[in-house]
Amino acid sequence: MNHINQWEIVILQVDVKIGQPDLNWIHIKNKIYQIVGQWESGEIKKPDVIVLPEMWNTGYALAEAHKLGDVDGIETRNYFGAFAKRYSINVIAGSIASVEDGKVSNRAMVFNREGVEVISYRKMHLFTLMDEEKFLIAGDEPGLFELDGIPCGLMICYDIRFPELFRKYALNGAKVVFVPAQWPNPRLHHWRTLLTARAIENQMYVVACNRVGQSEETTFFGHSAIIDPWGERVVEGSDEECVIRGSVDLDLVANVRLRIPIFADRRPECY
Repeated sequence: MNHINQWEIVILQVDVKIGQPDLNWIHIKNKIYQIVGQWESGEIKKPDVIVLPEMWNTGYALAEAHKLGDVDGIETRNYFGAFAKRYSINVIAGSIASVEDGKVSNRAMVFNREGVEVISYRKMHLFTLMDEEKFLIAGDEPGLFELDGIPCGLMICYDIRFPELFRKYALNGAKVVFVPAQWPNPRLHHWRTLLTARAIENQMYVVACNRVGQSEETTFFGHSAIIDPWGERVVEGSDEECVIRGSVDLDLVANVRLRIPIFADRRPECY
């Protein structure tokens, strides 16, 4: 494979209707094919990676997720595997409520340009303030994978509060970590600060896709973003539905790690 030094990334920052998977599927497909039409008409560059938010199929209808979720993730796998292969695009298919043997997980899937599912990651850290542990099965395997030969990592929302997992990805060579999320008001400051800190301290790109809209009493602020290894924002969304596009210079990761050699200067024997 030729050396890949840049990705064009598209983030789909969308509303999610709680407990209405049919409507959410229609909405996601419409957004995706708007993007297809734009690059086929020459309006935008063809993306290398498309990124979706967390639990976009059902929203946080946790009590009904065992009835509403995608059984064994089959619908998601069939659709995005075929889409990725047809258009030769990598897809971070957000995360979904996936029903397996009657149990529900918050599962994220990634498909490469050949339509192959390269990782299936279950959310590792469940948010007890929303009773996730009462309805969901936690994952226990890290989300390390490669796209176009580039080492990457995968987290879901609350996972970003746990720097140990980010560091594990960095020590395994990850250059980009993708974060599907449903991060709500009023914690915008936490969202922006944590994403920035994780990018700086691990000298990597962080690509985060957060939803917008309202579910019951909870509102979501969007502000999906691409953050570079210096902690600078390549692009950031608003609090409305939007398609966010940005370029990632993958060579910058090695450059930053060379200029400030934090990994060589670590002293893990002391902590």
